[in-house]
Amino acid sequence: MVELTNEAITQILSLQEKDAFKYIRVGVTGGGCAGFEYIFDSSLDANLDDTVIDYGKFSILIDNHSVQYIEGMTLDYVKEGLNSFFKFINPKEVASCGCGVSVNFNI
Repeated sequence: MVELTNEAITQILSLQEKDAFKYIRVGVTGGGCAGFEYIFDSSLDANLDDTVIDYGKFSILIDNHSVQYIEGMTLDYVKEGLNSFFKFINPKEVASCGCGVSVNFNI
Protein backbone atom coordinates (compact mmCIF):
# COMPACT_ATOMS: atom_id res chain seq x y z
CA MET A 1 0.00 0.00 0.00
CA VAL A 2 2.56 2.61 1.17
CA GLU A 3 6.28 1.91 1.23
CA LEU A 4 8.72 3.62 3.60
CA THR A 5 12.41 3.99 2.84
CA ASN A 6 14.95 3.13 5.51
CA GLU A 7 15.63 6.86 5.90
CA ALA A 8 11.94 7.57 6.55
CA ILE A 9 11.70 4.76 9.11
CA THR A 10 14.84 5.98 10.89
CA GLN A 11 13.51 9.54 11.05
CA ILE A 12 10.08 8.46 12.30
CA LEU A 13 11.72 6.41 15.05
CA SER A 14 13.85 9.43 15.97
CA LEU A 15 10.76 11.63 16.15
CA GLN A 16 9.03 9.00 18.24
CA GLU A 17 11.82 9.19 20.85
CA LYS A 18 11.18 12.93 21.28
CA ASP A 19 7.37 12.88 21.11
CA ALA A 20 5.76 9.59 22.10
CA PHE A 21 3.18 8.55 19.51
CA LYS A 22 1.84 5.27 18.20
CA TYR A 23 0.78 6.21 14.69
CA ILE A 24 1.73 8.35 11.71
CA ARG A 25 -1.27 9.50 9.71
CA VAL A 26 -0.68 10.00 5.98
CA GLY A 27 -3.29 11.01 3.45
CA VAL A 28 -4.59 13.87 1.37
CA THR A 29 -6.92 16.77 1.97
CA GLY A 30 -8.42 19.29 -0.42
CA GLY A 31 -6.44 22.48 -0.69
CA GLY A 32 -3.76 24.49 -2.41
CA CYS A 33 -3.70 25.73 -5.96
CA ALA A 34 -3.27 22.24 -7.48
CA GLY A 35 -6.19 20.68 -5.60
CA PHE A 36 -4.77 18.45 -2.84
CA GLU A 37 -2.24 18.63 -0.06
CA TYR A 38 -0.57 15.69 1.68
CA ILE A 39 -1.22 14.99 5.35
CA PHE A 40 1.64 13.81 7.57
CA ASP A 41 0.98 13.93 11.30
CA SER A 42 1.57 11.89 14.42
CA SER A 43 -1.42 10.43 16.24
CA LEU A 44 -2.17 8.57 19.44
CA ASP A 45 -5.42 7.01 18.18
CA ALA A 46 -6.71 5.27 15.07
CA ASN A 47 -10.22 5.63 13.66
CA LEU A 48 -12.32 2.50 13.11
CA ASP A 49 -12.27 2.96 9.33
CA ASP A 50 -8.51 3.65 9.00
CA THR A 51 -6.27 1.35 7.01
CA VAL A 52 -3.43 0.40 9.36
CA ILE A 53 0.03 -0.64 8.14
CA ASP A 54 2.17 -2.04 10.96
CA TYR A 55 5.88 -1.18 10.98
CA GLY A 56 6.65 -2.66 14.40
CA LYS A 57 7.26 0.28 16.75
CA PHE A 58 4.75 2.45 14.89
CA SER A 59 1.94 2.09 12.37
CA ILE A 60 0.86 4.14 9.37
CA LEU A 61 -2.80 5.22 9.30
CA ILE A 62 -4.63 6.05 6.07
CA ASP A 63 -8.23 7.29 6.05
CA ASN A 64 -10.63 5.69 3.55
CA HIS A 65 -10.83 8.82 1.38
CA SER A 66 -7.05 8.97 0.91
CA VAL A 67 -6.39 5.33 0.01
CA GLN A 68 -7.13 5.76 -3.71
CA TYR A 69 -4.73 8.72 -3.94
CA ILE A 70 -1.74 7.32 -2.08
CA GLU A 71 -1.87 3.61 -2.84
CA GLY A 72 1.53 2.71 -4.30
CA MET A 73 3.25 5.78 -2.81
CA THR A 74 6.70 5.76 -1.20
CA LEU A 75 7.49 7.97 1.77
CA ASP A 76 11.14 9.03 1.91
CA TYR A 77 13.18 11.33 4.13
CA VAL A 78 15.67 13.45 2.22
CA LYS A 79 18.33 16.03 2.97
CA GLU A 80 18.87 18.75 0.38
CA GLY A 81 21.45 21.31 1.41
CA LEU A 82 20.42 22.71 4.77
CA ASN A 83 16.87 21.37 4.47
CA SER A 84 15.53 17.96 5.42
CA PHE A 85 11.96 16.76 4.97
CA PHE A 86 9.64 13.85 4.31
CA LYS A 87 9.08 13.45 0.59
CA PHE A 88 6.01 11.83 -0.95
CA ILE A 89 6.95 9.90 -4.09
CA ASN A 90 3.63 9.16 -5.73
CA PRO A 91 3.25 7.72 -9.24
CA LYS A 92 -0.35 8.99 -9.33
CA GLU A 93 0.70 12.66 -9.16
CA VAL A 94 0.26 14.47 -12.46
CA ALA A 95 0.88 18.08 -11.42
CA SER A 96 2.06 20.19 -8.51
CA CYS A 97 2.00 23.87 -7.75
CA GLY A 98 5.08 26.05 -8.10
CA CYS A 99 5.92 25.88 -4.40
CA GLY A 100 5.49 22.10 -4.35
CA VAL A 101 2.98 22.05 -1.50
CA SER A 102 -0.15 21.02 -3.39
CA VAL A 103 -0.59 18.30 -6.00
CA ASN A 104 -3.12 16.87 -8.43
CA PHE A 105 -3.68 13.20 -9.23
CA ASN A 106 -4.61 10.98 -12.17
CA ILE A 107 -7.41 8.97 -10.55
